[in-house]
Amino acid sequence: MKTIFSGIQPSGTITLGNYIGAMKQFVELQDEYNCFFCIVDQHAITVPQDPQTLRKNIRSLAALYIAVGIDPNKATLFIQSEVPAHAQAGWLMQCVSYIGELERMTQFKDKSYGKEAVSASLLTYPPLMAADILLYNTDLVPVGEDQKQHMELTRDLAERFNKKYNDVLTIPEIRIPKVGARVMSLQEPTKKMSKSDPNKKAFITPLDDPKQIEKKIKSAVTDSEGIVKYDKENKPGVSNLLSIYSILGGKSIAELEEMYIGKGYGDFKGDLAEVVVNVFKPIQEKYYNLMESSALDDILDQGAAKANLVASKTLRKMENAIGLGRKQRK
Repeated sequence: MKTIFSGIQPSGTITLGNYIGAMKQFVELQDEYNCFFCIVDQHAITVPQDPQTLRKNIRSLAALYIAVGIDPNKATLFIQSEVPAHAQAGWLMQCVSYIGELERMTQFKDKSYGKEAVSASLLTYPPLMAADILLYNTDLVPVGEDQKQHMELTRDLAERFNKKYNDVLTIPEIRIPKVGARVMSLQEPTKKMSKSDPNKKAFITPLDDPKQIEKKIKSAVTDSEGIVKYDKENKPGVSNLLSIYSILGGKSIAELEEMYIGKGYGDFKGDLAEVVVNVFKPIQEKYYNLMESSALDDILDQGAAKANLVASKTLRKMENAIGLGRKQRK
Protein backbone atom coordinates (compact mmCIF):
# COMPACT_ATOMS: atom_id res chain seq x y z
CA MET A 1 0.00 0.00 0.00
CA LYS A 2 1.35 3.41 -0.97
CA THR A 3 1.88 6.11 1.66
CA ILE A 4 0.41 9.61 1.77
CA PHE A 5 1.58 12.48 3.96
CA SER A 6 0.04 15.90 4.33
CA GLY A 7 -0.28 18.58 6.97
CA ILE A 8 -2.02 21.82 7.85
CA GLN A 9 -0.77 24.69 10.02
CA PRO A 10 -2.75 25.41 13.21
CA SER A 11 -2.70 29.14 12.62
CA GLY A 12 -6.41 29.76 13.06
CA THR A 13 -9.59 28.09 11.85
CA ILE A 14 -9.26 26.48 8.44
CA THR A 15 -11.25 27.82 5.51
CA LEU A 16 -13.64 26.26 3.04
CA GLY A 17 -10.64 26.30 0.70
CA ASN A 18 -8.59 24.19 3.12
CA TYR A 19 -11.50 21.78 3.48
CA ILE A 20 -11.95 21.33 -0.28
CA GLY A 21 -8.26 21.43 -1.19
CA ALA A 22 -7.02 19.19 1.61
CA MET A 23 -9.31 17.71 4.25
CA LYS A 24 -12.01 16.43 1.90
CA GLN A 25 -9.28 14.68 -0.07
CA PHE A 26 -7.87 13.13 3.09
CA VAL A 27 -11.17 11.42 3.90
CA GLU A 28 -11.38 10.00 0.37
CA LEU A 29 -7.79 8.77 0.41
CA GLN A 30 -7.62 7.05 3.82
CA ASP A 31 -9.30 3.87 2.54
CA GLU A 32 -6.80 3.41 -0.29
CA TYR A 33 -3.49 4.55 1.22
CA ASN A 34 -1.36 4.38 4.35
CA CYS A 35 -2.03 7.95 5.51
CA PHE A 36 -0.07 10.24 7.84
CA PHE A 37 -1.87 13.52 8.58
CA CYS A 38 0.11 16.04 10.57
CA ILE A 39 -0.69 19.26 12.42
CA VAL A 40 2.44 21.20 11.49
CA ASP A 41 2.75 23.44 14.55
CA GLN A 42 6.49 24.03 14.03
CA HIS A 43 5.69 25.70 10.71
CA ALA A 44 3.20 27.98 12.46
CA ILE A 45 5.94 29.64 14.55
CA THR A 46 7.74 31.04 11.51
CA VAL A 47 5.61 34.08 12.38
CA PRO A 48 4.79 35.29 15.93
CA GLN A 49 2.13 33.27 17.77
CA ASP A 50 0.45 33.69 21.14
CA PRO A 51 1.33 30.48 23.06
CA GLN A 52 -2.13 29.89 24.53
CA THR A 53 -3.87 30.61 21.24
CA LEU A 54 -1.50 28.29 19.41
CA ARG A 55 -2.19 25.41 21.80
CA LYS A 56 -5.93 25.98 21.44
CA ASN A 57 -5.63 26.02 17.63
CA ILE A 58 -3.60 22.78 17.61
CA ARG A 59 -6.29 20.92 19.53
CA SER A 60 -9.07 22.54 17.52
CA LEU A 61 -7.49 21.52 14.22
CA ALA A 62 -7.04 17.95 15.46
CA ALA A 63 -10.74 17.83 16.34
CA LEU A 64 -11.63 19.13 12.89
CA TYR A 65 -9.51 16.46 11.20
CA ILE A 66 -11.60 13.79 12.92
CA ALA A 67 -14.90 15.65 12.59
CA VAL A 68 -14.58 15.87 8.80
CA GLY A 69 -14.19 12.10 8.64
CA ILE A 70 -10.59 11.08 9.35
CA ASP A 71 -10.71 7.66 11.05
CA PRO A 72 -7.85 7.16 13.57
CA ASN A 73 -8.11 3.41 12.91
CA LYS A 74 -7.28 3.97 9.26
CA ALA A 75 -4.98 7.00 9.30
CA THR A 76 -2.26 8.30 11.62
CA LEU A 77 -3.07 11.75 13.01
CA PHE A 78 -0.35 13.50 15.02
CA ILE A 79 1.26 16.80 16.02
CA GLN A 80 4.56 17.66 14.35
CA SER A 81 6.35 18.92 17.49
CA GLU A 82 5.59 15.63 19.27
CA VAL A 83 7.81 13.78 16.78
CA PRO A 84 11.38 15.13 17.29
CA ALA A 85 12.62 13.57 14.04
CA HIS A 86 10.91 16.36 12.08
CA ALA A 87 13.14 19.13 13.43
CA GLN A 88 16.23 16.87 13.25
CA ALA A 89 15.61 15.84 9.65
CA GLY A 90 14.69 19.44 8.82
CA TRP A 91 18.25 20.46 9.72
CA LEU A 92 19.67 17.72 7.49
CA MET A 93 17.55 18.97 4.59
CA GLN A 94 18.73 22.53 5.22
CA CYS A 95 22.26 21.26 4.80
CA VAL A 96 21.50 20.16 1.22
CA SER A 97 19.47 23.30 0.40
CA TYR A 98 20.81 26.37 -1.37
CA ILE A 99 19.99 29.91 -0.26
CA GLY A 100 19.20 30.96 -3.83
CA GLU A 101 16.50 28.36 -4.31
CA LEU A 102 14.92 29.19 -0.95
CA GLU A 103 14.85 32.90 -1.77
CA ARG A 104 13.02 32.10 -5.02
CA MET A 105 10.08 30.55 -3.16
CA THR A 106 6.97 32.61 -3.96
CA GLN A 107 5.54 32.36 -0.45
CA PHE A 108 8.80 33.66 1.06
CA LYS A 109 8.71 36.63 -1.30
CA ASP A 110 5.07 37.34 -0.48
CA LYS A 111 5.40 37.03 3.30
CA SER A 112 8.68 38.97 3.54
CA TYR A 113 7.80 41.77 1.10
CA GLY A 114 7.98 45.21 2.67
CA LYS A 115 8.99 43.98 6.13
CA GLU A 116 11.97 45.44 7.97
CA ALA A 117 12.83 42.18 9.71
CA VAL A 118 12.00 38.62 8.67
CA SER A 119 12.58 35.46 10.69
CA ALA A 120 15.23 33.14 9.23
CA SER A 121 12.71 30.33 9.64
CA LEU A 122 10.48 31.95 7.03
CA LEU A 123 13.29 31.36 4.54
CA THR A 124 14.25 27.88 5.71
CA TYR A 125 10.89 26.28 6.42
CA PRO A 126 10.67 24.57 2.96
CA PRO A 127 13.46 22.13 3.99
CA LEU A 128 11.45 21.35 7.15
CA MET A 129 8.40 20.74 4.96
CA ALA A 130 10.54 18.41 2.86
CA ALA A 131 11.61 16.54 6.00
CA ASP A 132 7.98 16.22 7.13
CA ILE A 133 7.16 14.42 3.90
CA LEU A 134 10.32 12.37 3.41
CA LEU A 135 10.40 10.89 6.92
CA TYR A 136 7.41 8.67 6.09
CA ASN A 137 8.70 7.25 2.78
CA THR A 138 5.84 9.16 1.21
CA ASP A 139 4.69 8.18 -2.28
CA LEU A 140 2.01 10.82 -2.76
CA VAL A 141 1.33 14.29 -1.35
CA PRO A 142 -2.13 15.85 -1.85
CA VAL A 143 -1.68 19.64 -2.01
CA GLY A 144 -3.28 22.76 -3.42
CA GLU A 145 -1.73 24.54 -6.37
CA ASP A 146 -0.11 27.11 -4.07
CA GLN A 147 2.13 24.38 -2.62
CA LYS A 148 3.29 22.99 -5.97
CA GLN A 149 6.53 25.00 -5.90
CA HIS A 150 7.40 23.72 -2.42
CA MET A 151 6.68 20.16 -3.51
CA GLU A 152 8.97 20.52 -6.50
CA LEU A 153 11.69 21.73 -4.13
CA THR A 154 11.01 18.72 -1.85
CA ARG A 155 11.58 16.40 -4.80
CA ASP A 156 14.77 18.27 -5.76
CA LEU A 157 16.15 18.06 -2.21
CA ALA A 158 15.35 14.34 -1.93
CA GLU A 159 17.04 13.61 -5.25
CA ARG A 160 20.07 15.70 -4.24
CA PHE A 161 20.32 13.88 -0.89
CA ASN A 162 20.04 10.49 -2.58
CA LYS A 163 22.69 11.35 -5.15
CA LYS A 164 25.09 12.57 -2.50
CA TYR A 165 24.43 10.11 0.33
CA ASN A 166 22.96 6.92 -1.19
CA ASP A 167 19.36 6.26 -2.21
CA VAL A 168 17.65 6.33 1.19
CA LEU A 169 14.72 8.68 0.48
CA THR A 170 11.54 8.00 -1.47
CA ILE A 171 10.82 10.66 -4.12
CA PRO A 172 7.18 11.74 -3.59
CA GLU A 173 4.67 12.51 -6.32
CA ILE A 174 2.34 15.53 -6.25
CA ARG A 175 -1.46 15.10 -6.25
CA ILE A 176 -3.50 18.19 -7.11
CA PRO A 177 -7.30 17.88 -7.46
CA LYS A 178 -8.62 18.66 -10.94
CA VAL A 179 -11.56 20.75 -9.68
CA GLY A 180 -11.54 23.05 -6.67
CA ALA A 181 -7.77 22.88 -6.27
CA ARG A 182 -7.68 26.60 -5.58
CA VAL A 183 -10.74 28.08 -3.90
CA MET A 184 -10.76 31.82 -4.32
CA SER A 185 -11.79 34.73 -2.09
CA LEU A 186 -15.52 35.47 -2.04
CA GLN A 187 -14.74 39.19 -2.21
CA GLU A 188 -11.73 39.22 -4.54
CA PRO A 189 -12.15 36.11 -6.71
CA THR A 190 -8.78 36.58 -8.39
CA LYS A 191 -7.09 35.94 -5.01
CA LYS A 192 -6.89 32.67 -3.09
CA MET A 193 -9.28 32.29 -0.15
CA SER A 194 -7.27 32.90 3.01
CA LYS A 195 -8.04 32.82 6.73
CA SER A 196 -5.67 35.77 7.19
CA ASP A 197 -7.81 38.00 4.95
CA PRO A 198 -8.82 41.09 6.99
CA ASN A 199 -12.22 41.01 5.26
CA LYS A 200 -14.16 38.29 7.11
CA LYS A 201 -16.70 38.13 4.27
CA ALA A 202 -13.96 36.83 1.98
CA PHE A 203 -13.80 33.36 3.49
CA ILE A 204 -15.99 30.68 5.06
CA THR A 205 -14.87 28.35 7.85
CA PRO A 206 -16.34 24.93 8.74
CA LEU A 207 -17.32 26.39 12.12
CA ASP A 208 -19.33 29.34 10.76
CA ASP A 209 -22.99 29.14 11.76
CA PRO A 210 -25.68 28.80 9.03
CA LYS A 211 -26.56 32.51 9.06
CA GLN A 212 -22.91 33.52 8.65
CA ILE A 213 -22.47 31.10 5.74
CA GLU A 214 -25.62 32.33 4.02
CA LYS A 215 -24.65 35.98 4.50
CA LYS A 216 -21.12 35.47 3.16
CA ILE A 217 -22.25 33.58 0.07
CA LYS A 218 -25.04 36.03 -0.73
CA SER A 219 -22.55 38.91 -0.51
CA ALA A 220 -19.97 37.11 -2.70
CA VAL A 221 -18.74 39.17 -5.64
CA THR A 222 -20.11 38.08 -9.02
CA ASP A 223 -20.79 40.36 -12.02
CA SER A 224 -23.60 42.30 -13.69
CA GLU A 225 -24.36 39.72 -16.39
CA GLY A 226 -26.66 37.60 -14.24
CA ILE A 227 -25.87 34.34 -16.07
CA VAL A 228 -24.64 31.28 -14.12
CA LYS A 229 -21.83 30.19 -16.40
CA TYR A 230 -18.27 28.97 -15.84
CA ASP A 231 -15.77 31.40 -17.38
CA LYS A 232 -12.73 31.76 -15.18
CA GLU A 233 -11.25 34.66 -17.13
CA ASN A 234 -14.33 36.84 -17.55
CA LYS A 235 -16.51 35.60 -14.66
CA PRO A 236 -14.06 34.68 -11.85
CA GLY A 237 -16.59 35.17 -9.04
CA VAL A 238 -19.32 32.98 -10.54
CA SER A 239 -16.75 30.42 -11.67
CA ASN A 240 -15.39 30.18 -8.12
CA LEU A 241 -18.88 29.63 -6.69
CA LEU A 242 -19.61 27.00 -9.35
CA SER A 243 -16.43 25.11 -8.41
CA ILE A 244 -17.42 25.14 -4.74
CA TYR A 245 -20.96 23.98 -5.57
CA SER A 246 -19.67 21.23 -7.86
CA ILE A 247 -17.30 19.79 -5.24
CA LEU A 248 -19.69 19.97 -2.28
CA GLY A 249 -22.90 19.24 -4.15
CA GLY A 250 -21.62 16.32 -6.19
CA LYS A 251 -22.73 17.76 -9.53
CA SER A 252 -20.66 18.62 -12.59
CA ILE A 253 -20.30 22.26 -13.56
CA ALA A 254 -22.15 21.51 -16.80
CA GLU A 255 -25.09 20.13 -14.79
CA LEU A 256 -25.14 23.23 -12.61
CA GLU A 257 -25.08 25.55 -15.62
CA GLU A 258 -28.06 23.63 -17.00
CA MET A 259 -29.92 23.85 -13.67
CA TYR A 260 -29.70 27.64 -13.54
CA ILE A 261 -30.61 28.52 -17.11
CA GLY A 262 -33.09 31.38 -16.83
CA LYS A 263 -32.41 31.82 -13.11
CA GLY A 264 -30.46 34.61 -11.46
CA TYR A 265 -27.60 34.78 -8.98
CA GLY A 266 -30.03 35.03 -6.05
CA ASP A 267 -31.41 31.53 -6.58
CA PHE A 268 -27.93 30.18 -7.31
CA LYS A 269 -26.36 31.67 -4.19
CA GLY A 270 -29.26 30.63 -1.97
CA ASP A 271 -28.98 27.01 -3.09
CA LEU A 272 -25.20 27.05 -2.71
CA ALA A 273 -25.51 28.37 0.86
CA GLU A 274 -27.86 25.49 1.69
CA VAL A 275 -25.37 22.97 0.27
CA VAL A 276 -22.49 24.40 2.32
CA VAL A 277 -24.58 24.51 5.52
CA ASN A 278 -25.65 20.88 5.08
CA VAL A 279 -22.04 19.75 4.57
CA PHE A 280 -20.76 21.54 7.67
CA LYS A 281 -23.63 20.86 10.11
CA PRO A 282 -22.63 17.25 11.05
CA ILE A 283 -18.97 18.27 11.10
CA GLN A 284 -19.70 20.98 13.66
CA GLU A 285 -21.68 18.62 15.89
CA LYS A 286 -18.86 16.07 15.98
CA TYR A 287 -16.22 18.79 16.45
CA TYR A 288 -17.82 20.26 19.58
CA ASN A 289 -18.31 16.81 21.10
CA LEU A 290 -14.63 16.00 20.55
CA MET A 291 -13.44 19.27 22.05
CA GLU A 292 -15.20 18.36 25.31
CA SER A 293 -13.88 14.78 25.52
CA SER A 294 -10.58 13.10 26.39
CA ALA A 295 -10.84 10.87 23.32
CA LEU A 296 -9.08 13.51 21.22
CA ASP A 297 -5.94 13.43 23.38
CA ASP A 298 -5.86 9.64 23.33
CA ILE A 299 -5.99 9.67 19.53
CA LEU A 300 -3.14 12.19 19.32
CA ASP A 301 -1.00 10.19 21.79
CA GLN A 302 -1.46 7.04 19.73
CA GLY A 303 -0.73 8.92 16.51
CA ALA A 304 2.48 10.43 17.88
CA ALA A 305 3.70 7.00 19.02
CA LYS A 306 3.12 5.47 15.59
CA ALA A 307 4.62 8.43 13.74
CA ASN A 308 7.71 8.38 15.99
CA LEU A 309 8.43 4.76 15.09
CA VAL A 310 8.36 5.40 11.36
CA ALA A 311 10.06 8.81 11.38
CA SER A 312 12.89 7.76 13.71
CA LYS A 313 13.73 4.82 11.46
CA THR A 314 14.07 7.08 8.40
CA LEU A 315 16.06 9.64 10.39
CA ARG A 316 18.57 6.96 11.43
CA LYS A 317 19.02 5.97 7.78
CA MET A 318 19.65 9.61 6.85
CA GLU A 319 22.15 10.12 9.69
CA ASN A 320 23.97 6.89 8.86
CA ALA A 321 24.20 7.89 5.20
CA ILE A 322 25.72 11.26 6.14
CA GLY A 323 28.07 9.76 8.73
CA LEU A 324 26.74 11.38 11.89
CA GLY A 325 27.52 9.91 15.30
CA ARG A 326 30.45 7.84 16.58
CA LYS A 327 29.15 4.64 15.05
CA GLN A 328 26.51 3.45 12.64
CA ARG A 329 23.06 3.37 14.21
CA LYS A 330 20.67 0.47 13.93
